[in-house]
Amino acid sequence: MRHLLNTLFVTTQNAYLSLEGENVVVSVEKEEVGRFPLHNLSGILSFSYSGASPALMGACAQREINLAFCTPSGRFLARTTGMTNGNVLLRRTQYRMADDPAQSCRAARCMIFGKLYNCKWSIERTRRDHKLRIEEEKFLSASESLQNLMQAVLTETDLDALRGWEGSGAAVYFGVFDDMILRDKDVFFYHGRSRRPPMDCVNAMLSFAYSLLTNDCASALESTGLDAYVGFMHRDRPGRVSLALDLMEELRPCMADRFVLTLINNRVITVSDFEKTESGAIRLTDPARRKFLKSWQERKQEAITHPYLGEKMPWGLVPYIQALLLARYLREDVDEYPPFLWK
Repeated sequence: MRHLLNTLFVTTQNAYLSLEGENVVVSVEKEEVGRFPLHNLSGILSFSYSGASPALMGACAQREINLAFCTPSGRFLARTTGMTNGNVLLRRTQYRMADDPAQSCRAARCMIFGKLYNCKWSIERTRRDHKLRIEEEKFLSASESLQNLMQAVLTETDLDALRGWEGSGAAVYFGVFDDMILRDKDVFFYHGRSRRPPMDCVNAMLSFAYSLLTNDCASALESTGLDAYVGFMHRDRPGRVSLALDLMEELRPCMADRFVLTLINNRVITVSDFEKTESGAIRLTDPARRKFLKSWQERKQEAITHPYLGEKMPWGLVPYIQALLLARYLREDVDEYPPFLWK
């Protein structure tokens, strides 16, 4: 359990939530393990299948406390609502902002700044840890280019121009991505993005990691009361979780790309974990997908200190914290959306 931003995160998989007086009680196998006053909470997010009592659901709805349920792996299941629900005001604000290009750009540029910052520090980390195995000048040049782009992004007011800066930053970052792959270069190489279908092992892993991260971001937004389908930089398209794609931009380099690099460089995934389809596409075998997912869940349990809050938490909570911060920005509790800046 973790109490952050007035939201109670219940991460124990078999925890049951109930109401006693004016408190939410967390129990495991009928033994109380935590008690929190309802008046201190604006939200409860449970990653447990055990659920909550109807009395607690009713109390949360009456007090407009957001009570949401996700699977232990982070997939959104449901959220309780009462006769009136303050989330409609949050979503109306989101829709109005999405319809205003200037306001959309103001939110999206913070996310893109976070993406470029995290790309830069991913490059810097490889440069620091593997100085003798890389072409240092190439990495230094890429890092400086990203730094310059970050300054341009901060003052951008046009969405199309912002997309241009994001594309330039991605080109710089992926220009050295192949150099961050340090093992088995005859099998693991990056010569450009290919998807639908991926045509090499690295792209197959990136596509799978991005799918998992998109799901986590969509679940985080829905649990907060935001509409994952209405974005700011990614515009509306039927069936596309545009706001989740916006949110994941800043998290791609540190949560997905670094994860894939770790699996390759630490030989967790090898050439035997892939198969080639009749169409020429490369994909992970079923046992490899299970291994990938196991490593992904283990990664989400590792501790990280959130740069904005200064609190320690599992990596897996980062999308949920960012979704909460985005909701606070929309409610004007903070002046700017604070992106996740990893280092």
